[in-house]
Amino acid sequence: MTSFIIVATPGTGVIYTLAAGLSRGARASVVAAVGCTLGIIPHMLAAITGLAALLHTSAVAFQTLKYLGVAYLLYLAWATLREKGALAVHEETAPRSAWNVIMSGILVNILNPKLTIFFFAFLPQFVSTDEPSALLRMLGLSSVFMLLTFVVFGVYGVFAAAVRNHVVSRPRVMTWMRRAFAGSFVALSARLALTDR
Repeated sequence: MTSFIIVATPGTGVIYTLAAGLSRGARASVVAAVGCTLGIIPHMLAAITGLAALLHTSAVAFQTLKYLGVAYLLYLAWATLREKGALAVHEETAPRSAWNVIMSGILVNILNPKLTIFFFAFLPQFVSTDEPSALLRMLGLSSVFMLLTFVVFGVYGVFAAAVRNHVVSRPRVMTWMRRAFAGSFVALSARLALTDR
């Protein structure tokens, strides 16, 4: 339940998936959800191998990853306002490479140091110290988190795709949606910049 709440709370991944659904339709939103889900894997591996402990204890490592995340979020805000990339909303648009959408989704999640801290601090609480197969247990819990991420983000994106025609047929609404997404990315980057370990 806690994982569901964390996943369902709007953040960078949700906003990216919503933007993909509005800009390119249901297929693009599902592809974006796949990318965001794949972006969890490095955090999971970091937690399992103990690299998250370094991130948790090293101010330099945490700050480096954090500011890379801030820079990428600000780039997404700029791209949204300029109607570029996955976040452009047009009535007629050429299909964007699934690979590009997935890579952007991976970057959105991989540059979020709080996700590594979540895997390091939260999931291990459900793995007993005398667990005979602790690695498998951790992989299982991580897989559930990833499945929740994919399903919830996919639902958000498909919903956005369902209202896409109402958005693209109203230029004024499109303008305000772009501004809202850009503003959301800026706000999330500011929140990330002020985050402590």
